[in-house]
Amino acid sequence: MIQADTLKPGWQIWRFDQIATNVNDRINDPSKAETEYYVGLEHLDSDSLKIRRWGSPSDVEATKLCFRKGDIIFGRRRVYQRKVAVADFDGICSAHALVLRAKPEVILPEFLPFFMQSDVFMERAKAISVGSLSPTINWKTLAKEEFALPPLKDQEKLLKVAVSLRENLQAYDNTVITGYTLENAWLKNRLEKISKMSPIARATEVLEHLTVGIVVKPAKWYVDPPNGVPALRSINVQPHKMNFNDLVYISLEGHSIHEKSQLISGDVVIVRTGRPGDAAVIPEGLGLLNCIDLIIARPKSCLLPTYLAAVINSPFGRKQIAKGIAGTAQQHFNVGSFKDLKFPLPPIEEQRSFITEYDLISQTINKLTLRYEQNKALYRSALQKLFLEKE
Repeated sequence: MIQADTLKPGWQIWRFDQIATNVNDRINDPSKAETEYYVGLEHLDSDSLKIRRWGSPSDVEATKLCFRKGDIIFGRRRVYQRKVAVADFDGICSAHALVLRAKPEVILPEFLPFFMQSDVFMERAKAISVGSLSPTINWKTLAKEEFALPPLKDQEKLLKVAVSLRENLQAYDNTVITGYTLENAWLKNRLEKISKMSPIARATEVLEHLTVGIVVKPAKWYVDPPNGVPALRSINVQPHKMNFNDLVYISLEGHSIHEKSQLISGDVVIVRTGRPGDAAVIPEGLGLLNCIDLIIARPKSCLLPTYLAAVINSPFGRKQIAKGIAGTAQQHFNVGSFKDLKFPLPPIEEQRSFITEYDLISQTINKLTLRYEQNKALYRSALQKLFLEKE
């Protein structure tokens, strides 16, 4: 609990419902929403206040929340992903978010999103989340939480500092985005040339194993790490790379029973729900490994795993995957649709040449991304200092 007598001069303690209003304006039929924009949690980037992607209300079903330009969209599900964004337009969003509006008598509207990005807020939000697989915050709990804030005149000064820090980080972020744009352009042009000179193979012709990971009640096999066998989920798979944070573990019995979803080095794993099409190759030396709700593609000797993953991640592959996506609120891509994918199949040496060039581009982007992540860490550290309650 915050002690008032230890605060910086002028700072006050406020409940969160005194800081912000929860805008609970719901629409039951999204197709009738008078807007062009639907923002799901999948459209929000971690530690970014900008909304760069969105869908259409006609693509989703079930109850959604309405938001207005200037409102804050906060991902209350899986808070550890740190998804907070300021709307630049009116629209509707996922009910797994909170739509918040600053109370200007307590906090400057422009200042609230920076406060919510701080570890002071985020660590508290994580602590009050409930649930194991998808920890979620409810408004009634968050509303009662208390936070210390500076007076409005001090907020104006701190806001200038926060904006300057954000602009510096944004410059690095823009560089990374430009890198990925150039990468996609290269992939598109290179694969178009390969397609003109190579036979086109159907997925089933070039794969010796195609299946999907555990999908039926995997929770009953979960054990506490490091016991059991690590199992990959969609959050561990990113385009052209793996992320081994937040692994779950299943029992040895569960691993044995689900033999078809056991992974080996060289397997290509593909996200099928939420972000369908993100693909990466299982590296060597990982030992026993399983997966949950991922497509597993094991290439024949005529197809390099790295080449297959690159094609799937490319605009060439994404265009085909988009045709096979089912679902609205939660996009889904199944094994049956994957069987219909077609790939240009050049000789192995041509595939190696392609991957060599692609790796050089990826390494450059990885360096840019590393610089961005380093600066993001500095940004978070500096932001944290702005909201320290004590001298």
